This record gives sequence, structure tokens and C-alpha cells, in this order.
Amino acid sequence: MAANTSGILLITGASGQLARRAAAHALEKYRPGRLVLVTRKPEAAAEFAARGAEVRFGDFADPASLRSAFAGAERMLLISNTDLAKRNEQHGAAVEAAATAGVRHVIYTSIVGADPPNPAVVAPGHYFTEQAIRRSGMTWTFLRNSLYADYQVPEAQKAITSGKIVHNRGTGRVAYVARDDCAEVAATVLMEGGHENVTYDVTGPQAFTAPELAALYGELGGVKIEAVDVDDEAFVKGIVAASGSGDDHARYGAQLVASFGRAIREGYLASCTDVVARLTGKPARTLRAVIEPRLKPAPR
Repeated sequence: MAANTSGILLITGASGQLARRAAAHALEKYRPGRLVLVTRKPEAAAEFAARGAEVRFGDFADPASLRSAFAGAERMLLISNTDLAKRNEQHGAAVEAAATAGVRHVIYTSIVGADPPNPAVVAPGHYFTEQAIRRSGMTWTFLRNSLYADYQVPEAQKAITSGKIVHNRGTGRVAYVARDDCAEVAATVLMEGGHENVTYDVTGPQAFTAPELAALYGELGGVKIEAVDVDDEAFVKGIVAASGSGDDHARYGAQLVASFGRAIREGYLASCTDVVARLTGKPARTLRAVIEPRLKPAPR
């Protein structure tokens, strides 16, 4: 992976997990003094500052802080934030600040199948941001990441313990992707240039149905696991009941998870590509490789 651009590169959300991984990959190949990391918690990025990166304060909730935070950057990796209620407002402000600061190119971390009417709760905010970037006058690259393989570890562990996966995914498939692969793709695109106005689906190498997940988890745990398909309402009720709390927060969380299941069921997250291998020169990590080292043995 060769760095083909020579300007100042900037990564937002630098205290978050994806941004930190992207920064680590960038620092392996790019001149530290030309890498700017923006975060609302500069102290959390101290290790990168010690390696020569410039760490700046910038908070999506404080738009006035963003223009100075983005000043001088040629290319920016905009890591999507996690506040769904305020994502559109904050991302809109970040895009405006980047354009005003003179950023020429924005790489944005979106989701596979972001276009309407994807029912996943997070999809509309990603689509809004993509459209705001398109209208900004800056060139862009959209990295539409699949669901993280890393997040399947708790599901796999629960399935090994209980002997079943209760799901609302129907016969839908997902090519779960390692978060570190997403980070390396993002760092590659940020450094290389030549990816202007292109959308990439960043996925793992194999798409799984729920029964195929059950088979994999069962093999890893040495137990038999059943995939139990239920409707959305039953799925939400099951999560709320398991949480031990019937409050609105528990129900909202359950509905969010269920919205991903529906999106899978309806085919919005079925994309399976070779983007990781093609852009990084390394094979994408398999779901097995991501979850196997993190699993505990099944109880005997």
C-alpha cells in the first residue's frame, strides 16, 4: 500500500475504535506530521500524538469547533458518529465545515444498502450524509461497510450456551466484515487518492444465513445449535424480556436490533465483495477468524 497523496490527511472521531484503527494503519505508511486526528477527547489520542500525528479538538456537537479543526486538510476521513438522534444535524455541520475549510475530498463510512427504503434504523442517517456530501462540491468516496464480524461474538457465545439462535432475518444473508479490515480500507483510500466519486461495499468474504451461522457457531463450540426464525414483534419481545427491563430504552434497543434483522431479511445487506482484498492487497478476514479466538468453551 503506497501513499500517493502528499497533503494533510485528517481523520475525525479519533478516540473511537474504527478511527483509532484507521489512524494506526495510516501511521504505518504516511508521514506522521501530515496526519491530523480530530476528537472531542484529545487526551484519548495521546499515543498518536507521541508518534508525531497532530491531534486537534473538534466536536460534532459544537460546529464552531470544526472549521479550525479541519483547517488545512486536503482529504478527510469522516467517521460516522453514534448519536442517531443528532446524526443528521451533526454530520451536516461537519460536511459544511469541511467544505468551508477547503477540504477537497471526503471519505465517509456508511453502511451497505444505505439507499431508501432500507429499514435499518441507521440507514436514513447514512443516506442523508451521503447526499449532503454529494451536494457540497467536494469529491467523495463512500465506504459502505457491512455489519461487523466483531459484533457477532456475543451472539455466537450465547448460541453456544443456549443451543439456539433466535432471529428475524428470514433467509437473508450478511457478509460480516472485520472492523480492522474496514479501518485498513479507509486508511488506504485516505492515503492513495484516485477513488474520487466511487462507492465501495466493504464486506467479508462469505455471506451467511442464520442457519449457516448456527452451523458455524456449533462447530466452534462443539455443540448443536438450532436457528429459530420468528417475526419482528416476537423478536423484540424476546430481547426486552431477556434484558429484565421493560422500559423504553430496552424496547428502543430491541427495535434497533430488529430493524437490522428486517433489513437482512429483505436483502439490503446481502452484498459480498472483494473490496478488502482489492484495495488492501490482503484477504478479508473470515467470520471464523474473527470470532474463534474470542469464544469461551461451551459449559459441560
